[in-house]
Amino acid sequence: MLKRILLGLATVLIIAAAAFFIFAPAYVERGLNPMTMPENGWPVSAEAQALHDRLVIGDWHADTLLWDRNILKRAERGHTDVPRLLEGNVAVQVFTTVTKSPRGQNYGENSAEAADNITPLFMGQLRPVSSWFSLKNRALVQARALERAAARDPESLRVIRTQADLAAVLEAREGGQKLLGAMLGSEGGHPLEGDIANLDVMYDAGFRLMGLTHFFDNELGGSLHGEGGSGNGLSEFGHQVVEQMMAKGMVIDLAHASPQMVRDVLAIEGTRPILSHTGIHGHCSSARNLDDELVAGIAAKGGLIGIGYWADVVCGRAPADIAASIRAAIALVGEDHVSLGSDYDGSVDAPFDAAHLSALTQALMDAGLTETQIAKVMGGNMMAYLAEVLPAE
Repeated sequence: MLKRILLGLATVLIIAAAAFFIFAPAYVERGLNPMTMPENGWPVSAEAQALHDRLVIGDWHADTLLWDRNILKRAERGHTDVPRLLEGNVAVQVFTTVTKSPRGQNYGENSAEAADNITPLFMGQLRPVSSWFSLKNRALVQARALERAAARDPESLRVIRTQADLAAVLEAREGGQKLLGAMLGSEGGHPLEGDIANLDVMYDAGFRLMGLTHFFDNELGGSLHGEGGSGNGLSEFGHQVVEQMMAKGMVIDLAHASPQMVRDVLAIEGTRPILSHTGIHGHCSSARNLDDELVAGIAAKGGLIGIGYWADVVCGRAPADIAASIRAAIALVGEDHVSLGSDYDGSVDAPFDAAHLSALTQALMDAGLTETQIAKVMGGNMMAYLAEVLPAE
């Protein structure tokens, strides 16, 4: 009898554990990536849809790889996957790898020593054990997931590493192929684990964009949300990383960088950084948004400003609020330096998913932007930048 009871308890525990690993990560994702789109979607005119269908669209930032779902299949949660991106006419999507997020994460001050949110998520997702204890391996696991997806369906998804890759994707799309070009990015430089040799490892794994910091200070320097505050700039190791990234043709992303780090990077000869996902502080005075002077400085070095979609950076939850931030960005830095940086699937809200991106084209038309301006912001500026910054081949 005791043996039967123990066997029954063991069975219950196994079933409970299986249910946890199957359902808990999906439950977490649904809660962290809500969508505020009306049930029937935002209204889009035939004129706006026709314009949207003619655009070459690019987005600097989506954290979809964090959630360990098959990006080749349409999901009922989150903001994006390959089918929805193609339905939304997106040509190039940067998929960023998230490797560490401090418990109690906020826009004010976070400790690098705080408990990490990503470790239990990776354990719950049953990711490889090597990724539980190494930030570098955590980034590489997500990179391999993207590579495997592209290998399984090369007609729909292709990883972009070079200018030639970008040109090939755009040429295929111009010929009518429903193809998404995917670039790999890192949300912060901490996967380097303080070793410059790991930049080669990440480059060889396909990474072509890297943020220097995320929500905490790291070996490269200060975060906008770290303990060092605005005075904690680029470290000596950070200088070394920036120089090597320029030599390799990697995109330097200053999203989450402290004000002093931004100044330090801009002071280095030849840098052309971007701000991948943000709002405009003068328009929406969020602690998440850098001061306008620094944003203008990034544009002055030939960089781009990617406008996010979530309420904390655009001060609203409708497509019109994103369009208003884009107008503010154009007023600040000019139409040649504004782009999209949704932060899809990045534990943020969004007023539409990737499949309904034409709602933004409608909002930009309603906001009075010209067709030329809309084409630049929605992807033209990003394509021109990548065609010059990425390695040739």
